[in-house]
This record gives sequence, C-alpha cells and structure tokens, in this order.
Amino acid sequence: MSCDRAESVIKKIIREIGQECAAQGQTVSETLVAFVVKAVVLDPRNDFSVDQILTKKEVQNLIQLCVTRLLDTTNPSLSTIKMQVYFDINYANRAELLSEQHRVLEGRLAPVVRDITDGRPRVQEEVENVYRKIVSYVLLRSGLGSPTDIEVVREVTAALQSVFPQTEMITFISLSKKNKEQQLKNLAMLVTGIRLYNKECRKGGSSIDDLPAILNEAIPSAARAVDESLNTCHKLAHQYTALLESMQEDQHRYTQLSSFKLKEALFNVRQYEAFLCILLSDAITSAQEVEKMNVQFVATMEQLKNTVQNKVSIDTKEVFPLFVALSNLWTSFQDQILLLSFLTDMTNNLQQFSEIQSQLFPEEVLTSLLEGVTVKSDEERIRETMGTRVNVSDFKNQEWLFPETTDNFDQLLIQYHGFCAHAIGVRGLTLPGNPAIGILKHKERCYVFSSKEAAYIFAQDPDKFIQLNIKKAKEHAELIQLLELRHQFEYLAPYAQARNADKCLKPSTKCDSSTQTDTHILPPTIVTSYEWNEWELRRKAIKLANLRRKLTRAMQTDLSHMRRENSTQVYLPKDVSTQTKRDNSSNVPRPQIFLEGLQGGSSPSTHMLKVDLTRAVDET
Repeated sequence: MSCDRAESVIKKIIREIGQECAAQGQTVSETLVAFVVKAVVLDPRNDFSVDQILTKKEVQNLIQLCVTRLLDTTNPSLSTIKMQVYFDINYANRAELLSEQHRVLEGRLAPVVRDITDGRPRVQEEVENVYRKIVSYVLLRSGLGSPTDIEVVREVTAALQSVFPQTEMITFISLSKKNKEQQLKNLAMLVTGIRLYNKECRKGGSSIDDLPAILNEAIPSAARAVDESLNTCHKLAHQYTALLESMQEDQHRYTQLSSFKLKEALFNVRQYEAFLCILLSDAITSAQEVEKMNVQFVATMEQLKNTVQNKVSIDTKEVFPLFVALSNLWTSFQDQILLLSFLTDMTNNLQQFSEIQSQLFPEEVLTSLLEGVTVKSDEERIRETMGTRVNVSDFKNQEWLFPETTDNFDQLLIQYHGFCAHAIGVRGLTLPGNPAIGILKHKERCYVFSSKEAAYIFAQDPDKFIQLNIKKAKEHAELIQLLELRHQFEYLAPYAQARNADKCLKPSTKCDSSTQTDTHILPPTIVTSYEWNEWELRRKAIKLANLRRKLTRAMQTDLSHMRRENSTQVYLPKDVSTQTKRDNSSNVPRPQIFLEGLQGGSSPSTHMLKVDLTRAVDET
C-alpha cells in the first residue's frame, strides 16, 4: 500500500470513529481519536498485526473497539490520554508563548503601521491626521489604556509632543519605510517611559494598572493552587500504590479489589502529577524573574528621579535611555501577566481530567479500602533505601554510576521519568527510583531502582525487563508519554514477530518483484569552470602565478645542460610618491538639546518645551 493510500485509509478510519462517537452524543477531536487508534492497535490483547494490511473485517473491529473505548467515561485510562493530548496541544514553553504573543501584537498593529508609513501627506490637514494615527499606534503598542478614553488620549498626545512635536513631521515623512517603523517603535517606548514616570510622580498615568503589585500577589497565589493540587496527587498516588502492593501480597484482597481500575487510576494521578510539576516550575521561574524586575524597575525610576529633580532643562541623552529602560521593564511585566494567565488556565483545565478519581474512589470508599494497609510516601520509600547500594564487584560487565564517582550526577537523564525500571514491567507500579542505590548505565541509557534487590534482578538481564516495560506500555498506551518511551517505540519489532515460540507464526505472503535503478538519479550538473584543454590550463596557471610581480631564479643541472636556454625578465616596482599642499581640520560642535517643564507646573496638564542650544558650525 502506498503512503498516500495508507494515509487516506487512516483518515477515513479516524473520521468514521469521530462520526460514530458524535452520533452517540460524544464529541471527540481528531487528535484524540488518532491517539486512541494507536493505543488500540499497539495493545497485543487486541491481536492487531502492525506489519500487515488490515482487512475490512479488522478495520470494522478496530473502529468498534475505538468507539467503545472513547465512550467509556468511567475509564481512567481515557482521561489520562485526554489529559496528555490536551497538554501536548496547548502547552508551550515561556519563550514560544511570548514569541507568539508578540507576533500576534505585531499583526494587529500592522494595518496602523501601514497607514502611517505608506501615506504621503501634502497638506496640513493630512499631516495632522497622520500624527493622530501615530498617537493611536503609540497607545495601542504600549497597552496602557483604551484608545476610546479621552483622558488617556490627551495624556499620550502631550507625552508624544514633548519628544516628537508636529513640526518634525516633515522630517519623519521624508524617511524610508524601514526607518519610519523603527522610529515609531522608539517613540512608543519613550512615551511609555514618560507616562510611567508621570504616574510615579502622580502627575499622570491614567488607566495604568500597578502590574508589579498585581504580580507580587497573583503569582504566589497561583503557585499555592498548583502546590495544593500537587499534594493531593501525591497523597492519591501513595494510597493507590499501597493498595496495589496489598493486592499482590494478599490473594483475598486481590479478589476484593480486582474490579477497581487501580493501575489506570495510578497512571492518571502520576501523569497529572508530572504536568503539575512543570506548571509549578514555571510559576517559580516567574516569581524569580518578577523579583529581579521589581529591583531593576525601582532602581531605574530612582535614577530617573535624580536626573530630572530640580532641573529646568535636561539633556535628552541622559533621560531618553532611562525612559526606554522603563518601557522595556514594563513590557516584561506585561509578559509575566500573560504567562500567569496561561499558567492559571492550564491548571484549571487540567483539573477536569482528574475528576474521575473522585467518581471511582470517593473518600469514604477509599478509606474503607485502606483499612489495615500501610501507606508509604515516595520520600519514605527513598529514606528506607538510603543505607543500601549496589556492590560493583558483583557485576563484571555492568557500569554503575554513583554520586561520588560521577560528574554532574544530578543532571543525568534517567529513563522512565525517574521511576523504578524493574517495578514497571514486573509489578505494573510506578515506584520512585533512588539514585543513591546506584544508577545502571546500559546501552548509553541510565536506569534507577526502588531497592537493591530490584537493581540486582534487573541487571541480570536488562534487555528482558526493558521489553517487559515496552509490553506494559502497549497494554496501557498512556505510559508511552508518562514514561517517555517514544524513542523505544521507534525501534519496536512488529507484533507478529514477537509471538510466543510455541505458537505457530502466520505464513507471510511472498511475491516476485523487481526494481530498476535510473542511470542518473540526480539532475545533470554542468561545471562551467571545467577545462579539458592542457594549454588553456597552462594559460590560467600563468595568469594565477602573476610573474610580473615575482622574482625568478634559474639554475642549471647536469640533466638540463645543453637542452634549452631559459630567460626571464623582471619588471622592478616603480617608486611613487605624492605631495599634499597643506594640512587642515574641522571641529563639529556637540549637539545640546534640553527639555524644559518635564516636572510640570501648577496647571493640570504637562507642557513640555524643547530647547536646542547647539552652536552653529561657523561659530566654532
């Protein structure tokens, strides 16, 4: 089957599954359906062969299995898969999120920028119209207030006139499009800095929220919410693990709890825990960055106050960089607000995928199931094994890593998300691994274990247990992402080749085939510099040698005696000199431009005056 036809069949299967679910009142996305199709096909219990073309009957069976699984809302496995799909589609790291937000902002401002840069005003009315558009652009880019607020528009106009009066519009119009765009950005930053300074001096700053104060209160609140959900996850994971261990030790409890989907619920909690750890790390990073920005913002504002204080006129070279610095810091605060909103939305939306826990295991049911069961936390399990470690002398061909003998021990990439490599495939448990026991390095991959005994058993035949883990991931497809096994599934052998030895393999279909290789598989390439003529090559060599600038020496040997006389002629370089009539120099006066009235006066509005005290060239 060709790739295009196979892709068409897969899309048709996904579409039919989606339509069947919609007909029964359940709307599912194509991404979720594709994930479930993969999970059903990989599961060896469904007996699908991934190396053979599915028959029509198998396709119908596949569709029915997928629909049944998608409609089973009581299955924690489906909730886990939905959670993984949601996180993969919606989560973006900080740099990607901010880059996308800035791109969206530039796209929204693009029509306004085009109106300003493409226009060629001729009369005064048109010039004033372009100036009003510049005011709107500055306001929209800064995000400090609404363009429909008259007071905000007046404040922005006054700040813009102080650094860019309408008399300079003639110069602005004569600039190139690229220079116009750059000057617009510079003006937006200057005006933003001036408005922030006026707000600090309580002489303006209308509609400007106190973002540092908002962030200082909101980020810790968001971090606490994530931390509380994380603690709940830890508690449930410890309880489910204890119940599963009790089932494996006591046959009576196994019969009592076999109807509960404990393993699927444990995997759901562990996946939710992993995602919450990512969000909590982002919240901590935001808190650290906001703390640094607060210090920088206060220092820059204080420096600006000291520069402006008690001065009638101020050099633009002193204050303009400070205004730009304030604007950049405020933009960073706005970015943090965006990241905080994204973090809050992700936390709230992820919570819906863990609600199945309360449905399957209400608090009173879980309490009754845990009677007589010892619940150990991950920290307690690690503390219990801190005194034990692997004896390297017991293994001849195995490499073990320990903290005192390995550089950057804490930064090693551990397989299976740090869970015990033995417990996953053998017991179906996600137990935390303790690196202090020893990290096994097998085929350039690192594995940790929950106990010394588990480490010894795994090290006897690592490939066997790795295959058991892969088999467990096939049975529970949510483990592929939870245990970070995508690289393992790239090299999986077809399921038809992995059957038990005592079972007869299905006969493979054979046929005669032939292939033909083109004579020239690549397009012809003509090298224009290629030359076959020997004398032409000699001519080029002489040209490259440039003998007119070289000194040639000759000597005669016994082999060349009486054969041919060679002679060369050397053109000695000519001495050339020039004479200058006189020395002269010029001195350009240093520009001095001052701003008067930056601190305002008795009037409610600020009136700025720009004074140019630069001396004329003929006065120097």
